[in-house]
Amino acid sequence: MERLPKIGIPIIIGVIILIIILAKSAVTIDSGQAGVLYKTFDNGVVTDKPPLGEGFHIVAPWNEVIIYEVRQQELFEKMKVLSSNGLDIILETTAWYMPNPVDLGKLHQEKGADYLDRIIKPALRSAARSVVGRYTPEQLYSSKRDIIQNEIFDETKKILDDQYIILNDVLVRDVTLPPTIKDAIERKLKQEQESLEYEFRLVTAAKEAEKVIIEAEGKAESNRILSASLTDKILQDKGIDATMKLAESPNSKVIVIGSGDSGLPIILGNQ
Repeated sequence: MERLPKIGIPIIIGVIILIIILAKSAVTIDSGQAGVLYKTFDNGVVTDKPPLGEGFHIVAPWNEVIIYEVRQQELFEKMKVLSSNGLDIILETTAWYMPNPVDLGKLHQEKGADYLDRIIKPALRSAARSVVGRYTPEQLYSSKRDIIQNEIFDETKKILDDQYIILNDVLVRDVTLPPTIKDAIERKLKQEQESLEYEFRLVTAAKEAEKVIIEAEGKAESNRILSASLTDKILQDKGIDATMKLAESPNSKVIVIGSGDSGLPIILGNQ
């Protein structure tokens, strides 16, 4: 009975040590995450094997697991850039990115966990300055925004492709110009719109005038053809037909045949 406490103490200590070891060895990786394994006594970061996936893992207590989020993430950047004529432009962008899960070990070893500040932000800013510097404020404000957005994405992606980072898209949220430049551009755009409307009215009026001329020419040609086809004989025949119809009418009173200037009937006493 006296020996039990002496035997129990080492067992208790052993159990405690085992619990500590298991606690340090157990790693749980949540959804949307992956783990980079660092082996303290075996060449450090593991880069030749896939990272640890979601779920429960047991690793040696002297090793370490660095957890990364591998979901798509969002970066909002507001930066000052220069247009082609040297004016300050405020550009607001959004970038959607994620670390390449296959190369997560290399990303950790070469870039580190703060790759967003060290790699992505400088790449996006550099690409934005390069692209915006090719355009005037007017182009940035109006028709070129989609083109600029695509060019920023292409140039940023070109930088990040060799950095173990996947860039999904870049959006240009807003372009802010100096107030005086913005007002001048809006006035110019308004004048251009008014000019286009005036030109449209002129074209419409010209087409209407052309239509009237064509219709008038058509009527004149029709009258000329009709006049040329109406001989005296045809007129007499038509006059006779008309006389016959009038004679059949109950309102006809006196018809003098062949007494007109052209030998056509004269109708008298119609009521």
